[in-house]
Amino acid sequence: MYTISCESTVDLNADLLKKRDLPAIPYCYTVDGTEYPDDMRAGNGLAVFYSQLAADKHPTTSLINVERYKEFFRPLLQKGDLLHLAFSSALSNSVVNALSAAEEMKSEFPDRKIYVLDTTCACVGFGMLADCLADMRDEGKTIEETYEWALKNRTKLHHMFYSTTLTYFRRSGRVSSAAALIGNILRICPVMHTDVSGKIVPIAKSISEIKAANRMLDEVAATIQNGSDYDGKLWVGHSDYISSANKFAARLREQYPKADVRIFDIGPVVAAHCGPGTVFVCYWGSERPPVK
Repeated sequence: MYTISCESTVDLNADLLKKRDLPAIPYCYTVDGTEYPDDMRAGNGLAVFYSQLAADKHPTTSLINVERYKEFFRPLLQKGDLLHLAFSSALSNSVVNALSAAEEMKSEFPDRKIYVLDTTCACVGFGMLADCLADMRDEGKTIEETYEWALKNRTKLHHMFYSTTLTYFRRSGRVSSAAALIGNILRICPVMHTDVSGKIVPIAKSISEIKAANRMLDEVAATIQNGSDYDGKLWVGHSDYISSANKFAARLREQYPKADVRIFDIGPVVAAHCGPGTVFVCYWGSERPPVK
């Protein structure tokens, strides 16, 4: 048996991660000089985070450094081989540090197999990939078989979301101040997805949340595996926006009655960049669009 590890940006709660035997290294965010780890819903960390946003605090995020990865990897390698799943390199350079840490650990554990995968995934989509690979591990697939399958299929896992505010995208530099101001005044809800590299790219600028949700449903229908017969994981995430997430999930259940539809909270590290009011969906589909 081998260990599959991941990072808190899978946005699965601690209980589920424990149940699936998926140890996760936490990312952190900083507010007013104080660093807060992502507790993966084991405590009240998410409530604290949203209270900080409500108080107009501006959280920042940072990379996981090599030493923290090594500390995380060491007890896992003491037990056996390791496949580590890293947050998309298109969104964070932490994977570079994970690869460096893995190389350094090979001299300490020369008999262990160590794989680090740039998942090209984020948020609940990252979590869905981890959950699928845990299924493969539990079915008896070898670490090589699981790694190779993930390498081949990671870019068939679609991520799509809409957001009801552009304020946090402005703060992170993804849109200009002028565009954010006009967008918020006009109540524009951008719809975005990830390309084959994991980079976030826009699909549409919908003038209303209803139109944004409809556009996302149209995009899901156009790209999902097996159309309305899809029977795989079809997961929804939200940032402090459970009412809209429930409505969107209900429409998915109507359209894809065989699918495994679940709802998850988007954690503080991702929400620091999108803010509250985001609804996210992920599923298996055709190959993601190429880099533009």
